[in-house]
Amino acid sequence: MDKPEPIRNKITEMLGIDYPVVQAPMGWIARSQLASAVSNAGGLGIIETSSGELDVIKTEIAAMRTLTDRPFGVNIAQAFVRDPQIADFVVEQGVRFVTTSAGDPTKYTSKLKSAGLTVFHVVPTLAAALKAVDAGVDGLVVEGGEGGGFKNPRDVSSMVLVPLVAEHVDVPIIAAGGITDGAGMAAAFSLGAGGVQMGTRMVAATESPVHSNWKNAILGAAETDTVFLNRFGRPGLRALRTQKTTLLEREEQVDLSVFGRATDLYFGGDMEASIALTGQVAGRITDIRPVREIIWGTVHEYRARLADLPG
Repeated sequence: MDKPEPIRNKITEMLGIDYPVVQAPMGWIARSQLASAVSNAGGLGIIETSSGELDVIKTEIAAMRTLTDRPFGVNIAQAFVRDPQIADFVVEQGVRFVTTSAGDPTKYTSKLKSAGLTVFHVVPTLAAALKAVDAGVDGLVVEGGEGGGFKNPRDVSSMVLVPLVAEHVDVPIIAAGGITDGAGMAAAFSLGAGGVQMGTRMVAATESPVHSNWKNAILGAAETDTVFLNRFGRPGLRALRTQKTTLLEREEQVDLSVFGRATDLYFGGDMEASIALTGQVAGRITDIRPVREIIWGTVHEYRARLADLPG
């Protein structure tokens, strides 16, 4: 596949990347093996902190510098990293871009920006977006409820949320949730975004470290094969449908102890050991491909879709 011409917009200029494709900061998954492949392909790889394994994360960030000379970022998942020094930790790693999520945008934005970092905050509602902008963030990751992972229990689809937020803010937007290819990118851009974030598509990438059982389950999933947990509690969760999650779907409150054997699922392949956070877009993913093909193919298809639009 030929390398596409770079896309030049506010997102790519701000982040120093060729293509406005960002990889989601998935716990245990978003580490140097996957993130460096994304950055080397011209997108932006992100290193996670939601696993809480900060000593390992420090090693993974060091590994990134040996695997890529391209920009990358770190996510601060506030609800899952209780270390009060997490902002200092991220600044000390010398990264230039950070996303903050699952918490109050006023908590770390000023400190991170004063250290020279570019800060985007992940938001699931218009109210959260306005609060983040007031806190001084440089941009937003606007995350629809169809995406996998931790969610607002009152979920809103990307089709509604992205244009709603775009109508009310002036900062750049990265759309997340339901995006796997150039068609999704074209749709997101038409709704007001300037970049896209991919999670489930990257879980099913060649460089993803997860067990093949999870990747194959994504390939075999229909668009209806995810469940939304904690609809009446917190945090909301979208995960792949299994025997375990089908039972949990009926519970009013699912405790996060269900992640206690996460690594047995993620890397051991036991799909009933924990829950596999996966978005509805699994129903559109039909192959396991290298990250470079995913990103370059997305950009090629995006441009083809624009050229084919009526009128």
